Amino acid sequence: MTLSPQALEFAQTLVRMNTVSQNSNLELIHFIRDHLARLGVKSRLTFNDSKTKANLFATLGEGKPAGIILSGHTDTVPWDGQDWSMDPLSALVKDGPEGPSLYGRGSADMKAFIGIAVSHAEQFLNSEAPFAIHLAFSYDEEVGCFGVKELIADLRDANIQPLACIVGEPTSMVPAIAHKGVYRYKCCVRGKEAHSSLTPHSVNAIEMAARVVGRLRDMGEGFEREEPRFEGFDVPFSTTSVGQFHGGIADNVVPRDAEFRYEFRDLPTANAAQMQSEVVAYAKSLEPAMKKVAPAAGFEFETICEIPSFLGSKDDPVTRLAQELTGEQGTTLVAFGTEAGLFKNAGISTVVCGPGSIRQAHQPDEYVSLAQLARCEAFMQGLARTRSIDWPPA
Repeated sequence: MTLSPQALEFAQTLVRMNTVSQNSNLELIHFIRDHLARLGVKSRLTFNDSKTKANLFATLGEGKPAGIILSGHTDTVPWDGQDWSMDPLSALVKDGPEGPSLYGRGSADMKAFIGIAVSHAEQFLNSEAPFAIHLAFSYDEEVGCFGVKELIADLRDANIQPLACIVGEPTSMVPAIAHKGVYRYKCCVRGKEAHSSLTPHSVNAIEMAARVVGRLRDMGEGFEREEPRFEGFDVPFSTTSVGQFHGGIADNVVPRDAEFRYEFRDLPTANAAQMQSEVVAYAKSLEPAMKKVAPAAGFEFETICEIPSFLGSKDDPVTRLAQELTGEQGTTLVAFGTEAGLFKNAGISTVVCGPGSIRQAHQPDEYVSLAQLARCEAFMQGLARTRSIDWPPA
């Protein structure tokens, strides 16, 4: 199984584009749009508020009764402070731990998948498959899956009803049928400053914040102790984590302000909204005593991102199709969040399956092996040759 030069060239071209989430992704989106336009395919673009980023949705096989989405995100995480041995945008091909590999930021997560999908656009157009292929490429997945929400809303408004979705995140080409959710929040605490010799006249924002942080820790320990296990995950229960904490200006000043950020990674069988409600309710229970000293004191919460968990099934037709195309008999679960839960919640049967490993993603010298890319290309070629599938499920 050998990767074609065309597929590799498309993957390299995308890796060389700097689409770190803080940057625009329009160079990449316009490159794909223009390539599809040369094939006679029109793309739907949906933009962020500043028009600096866009999602792309295109249908290959217009007029067929239903379609399968090939989904990927175009943004990458930054590489600031990482010890790279090469230019992260070099898209260098060289020998690596898994043989010849494509190196560069986004090579595994997940530009190679997008590049291989786009390189097969003409084959999908000429396919005799009984379904269309939809390409759905989003912005700002890495910072909260913001772009795909606009893309899905646009599909709904346009009454486009895809049959199923394959999210090409790196699973080593093993179909993944579940992942946890990722829910992140910021909590800002307002107290009342005072000289530290006069603490009864103050509200210590750090101490109040610490009480809520302690509650989060208690919740996490409760999940580990009591939550029913979901076997197959590295950590088979929901977790909490406080990632940042800021507050105070001097040792002898009772701090007026504090801020911390935290997350829940909830099992597909858990309820992240209920978890957050418990945190907010506990914080509000502390406010009466705070307000007796300073009426303006209290807690404010801000949602950073809410990425729902994903739970598919080994019996879903799209999972069985992915197994057939990859030659894999089993399925897996993944620890990381993806856009799959959003597609599934929109009523679209979904599976996660793509080349490379999450162990290489977000790392210095990120890479994906050419062997994995060759398997991905065989997947695309098999999809184009598919003549019938068990849809809808019996």
